[in-house]
Amino acid sequence: MDEDYKNLKIAEKGARISIIAYIILSMLKLTLGYFYQSKALTADGVNNSTDIIASLAIIIGLKISRKPADDDHAYGHLRAQTISSLVASLIMIAVGLDVIYNAVYTTIFLKNKAPDMISAVVAIICAILIYAVYVYNKRVALRIKSSALMAAAKDNLSDAWVSMGTAAGIIASQFGFPWIDPLAAVLVGILICKTGGEIFKEAAHNLTDGFDSKQLDSIVSKIKEIDGVSCVKGTKARVHGNNILLDIVIGVNSKLTVVKSHEITEEIEEMLNREFKIKHAIIHVEPDSK
Repeated sequence: MDEDYKNLKIAEKGARISIIAYIILSMLKLTLGYFYQSKALTADGVNNSTDIIASLAIIIGLKISRKPADDDHAYGHLRAQTISSLVASLIMIAVGLDVIYNAVYTTIFLKNKAPDMISAVVAIICAILIYAVYVYNKRVALRIKSSALMAAAKDNLSDAWVSMGTAAGIIASQFGFPWIDPLAAVLVGILICKTGGEIFKEAAHNLTDGFDSKQLDSIVSKIKEIDGVSCVKGTKARVHGNNILLDIVIGVNSKLTVVKSHEITEEIEEMLNREFKIKHAIIHVEPDSK
């Protein structure tokens, strides 16, 4: 489990980078949005402020995940990061809906005054910075298989979209096309809601012990290739934080000794760890009736 806790610490570092970036970007956008009379930039700054809350939720989840197993949590607290992903997804969906609402409101009460072009430059710079954070967090999340950090990375990407949409709207308003601003905002809001919905679906699937049937079939196929395994009578799998918990019932020749049967289970465990990075498997051996 030491490797798991080390990875959680790495994931927490990525979430902290997101918070630092959001604090800087929100202060910059809110300040310049106020001085240059840019409602789009100000709204983008408010959006980044709410992202600080989502990142804090992820950090809290990762901290709880690092707690060791106890009497009430025999498998540890690794699912806390999945819960934090769920919370972050709900915040993202709320932000997406707010972006769409404000875009529609702006369309109804459209004002022709165009914000200063410096607001667009700031929005583009902020988009580039938060996109760089997204690339970093995504790479780390894939390497350590952290669902919480991947949720943070997707949130980073959605914020890059918002900033680019803000810049596009401001630039378009300079050429007499103010309607492009709310249209871009609606599209960005839809993308944010879509991303949040995908994170919510994955987190809810894992929390309800759902598991990819194709991946389970692949695991079963590999187990059947192990010498001495006559058949696989049953398999159950669920995701627990970064780990996969697997329950397997295999059939072996009824004349095998207990020692030989145990050797087969050890070979299966080694294969699962090597091929699928599965470290927690309960293997039950039954005599094959065939």
